[in-house]
Amino acid sequence: MGRPISSLRIVACAAGFLALASCRHGAPESASADAPRSEISRLADEYVAQFVAHFPEQAELANVPPPRHDGLSDNSLDALAAWQKLEDGWAERISAIGGRALFGQPDWVTLGFLRESIEASRQQRVCRLELWQSVSHMTGWQVAIALVAEAQPVGNDVARREALARYGKLPHFLDTEIANLREGIRLGFTSPRRNVDLVVKQLNGTLALPAEKWPLYSPAARDGSDAFRGQFSELISTQIAPAVRRYRDFLREEYRTAARENQALSALPEGSRCYRAMLRGFTSLDRSPDDVMELGRRTVEANLATALSIGRERLGTGELAPLVARVRRDEANHFKNRDEMLAFARSAVERAHAAVPRFFDRLPQAAVKVEAYPDELGSEMSDSYWPPRGAQKDGTYRINLLPFGVRTRSDEEITAFHEAYPGHHLQVGLALELPDEHPISRIAGTGSFVEGWARYAEALAEELGLYTSDYARVQRRLWPSRGMVLDPGFHVHGWSRARVVAFIVESGRFSEKESEDAVDRIAVMPGQLTSYDSGGLEFFALRAEAERELGTRFDLRAFHAVILGHGAVTLPMLRELVRDWIQRQKQRG
Repeated sequence: MGRPISSLRIVACAAGFLALASCRHGAPESASADAPRSEISRLADEYVAQFVAHFPEQAELANVPPPRHDGLSDNSLDALAAWQKLEDGWAERISAIGGRALFGQPDWVTLGFLRESIEASRQQRVCRLELWQSVSHMTGWQVAIALVAEAQPVGNDVARREALARYGKLPHFLDTEIANLREGIRLGFTSPRRNVDLVVKQLNGTLALPAEKWPLYSPAARDGSDAFRGQFSELISTQIAPAVRRYRDFLREEYRTAARENQALSALPEGSRCYRAMLRGFTSLDRSPDDVMELGRRTVEANLATALSIGRERLGTGELAPLVARVRRDEANHFKNRDEMLAFARSAVERAHAAVPRFFDRLPQAAVKVEAYPDELGSEMSDSYWPPRGAQKDGTYRINLLPFGVRTRSDEEITAFHEAYPGHHLQVGLALELPDEHPISRIAGTGSFVEGWARYAEALAEELGLYTSDYARVQRRLWPSRGMVLDPGFHVHGWSRARVVAFIVESGRFSEKESEDAVDRIAVMPGQLTSYDSGGLEFFALRAEAERELGTRFDLRAFHAVILGHGAVTLPMLRELVRDWIQRQKQRG
């Protein structure tokens, strides 16, 4: 699907663990700007401090390390109400700030992130995500807490005590989750039954492992103390495993019966309002589901025409079904085993890394590793990128090797360029290194910027000559923007599961099994699949505008520096910044 960057707290961090910063240009500093600048800084400082206090492990993942590493979020409904009260107060203060005199400066960017993050979160309250969305095989606690464990500091007595204290709180966290889910049942907010089964399957896989093989064991595995390893194993065996088993049993024996059969958001109270709020949160655009769907439909038609043209000219067929059949059935386009698939992905990333300096002035200092997901997470896990975090200095492109028999080489090539270079790792890695950023930039991010850049990067890879087959050039065009059609189609317009699967399979990018998995993903991440092309289309449009306006003066490397010089800003902010750059380039002659 253009595999997602995942996040623990989707409501406030739609893009997850991202960084943003800004260039110093635009309106000059003046005394008149001092008052809003001071208030923006105070607000941002307060937001970050409260975020770290309320969500310490999420701050860890967002590269905003808390002063101590022994905390776990209070996931009670009372704690959520306290956080929402803070959001309401910040929103009132933000409404009084103009900030226009600060255009293009770091505080203008910071204000934009504050405003968008808080407003999107407040709009999404109608969804009551806290009552159901944690039962997710994609972004549930069982996936996220393993990432926290990987980022947990170790190596000394203080760090060891804090690690034991943090994960010692997990049983209470899980018991609170059970209480929240019961309240969701009472109010009519439940996760889909099919997704409940997927989570139970994941938990069964973990519970079958010895403590030393649990993903949570990472702090002990990375520490040199035998005593600490023993203590951590005992913590998992005697406290955490029973709590996980208790949670698993609750899902299997009580929650599953009450869970909804219909995976669409329309099955929940206020489902239509919720979906529009989720669209806003993931895209930063106030578009209706119908508008998103129509734009996606037109783009799919245009992409299809180009793909079929390539098919006629290069592959001997201009009909969609025969073209897709050839792409999917050609043995040369498949992997013989898991090792070959992993090696191919690593080779694609290395080739891209060598090529991208042609289009970019700077590359991130951090490297990107290509690693396999643990098998126990199942074949449903999408390939994804995880930025550097905690003690880990490199980014990680995680690949699911279980479906090696059905995944095509052309698909894997597209995905590698989407996730690593010139996609997520290049964009996020550069953002993490930008100066003058406020820490809020590491907590909040715009999903449509991040995923839109990665979609744009798939096209850049073709411009760089990175694709090694015409199959990839065809497949690259058959999938984009279908998410803008099928996601609102499923959640708002009553598309059946079978219709969504058929629409995905028709693209030739994904097998029927992967397409089935995609429906399970959009069920618990409504709106997210629209972010890729909502953002990607904006990148393409802004580049076309700059090329048209600047003509021979257009410099692609300079354009990319502007696009990536402010981090994952909202799409409306990006538009302002690029158009300002175009006008300044014109003035320079």
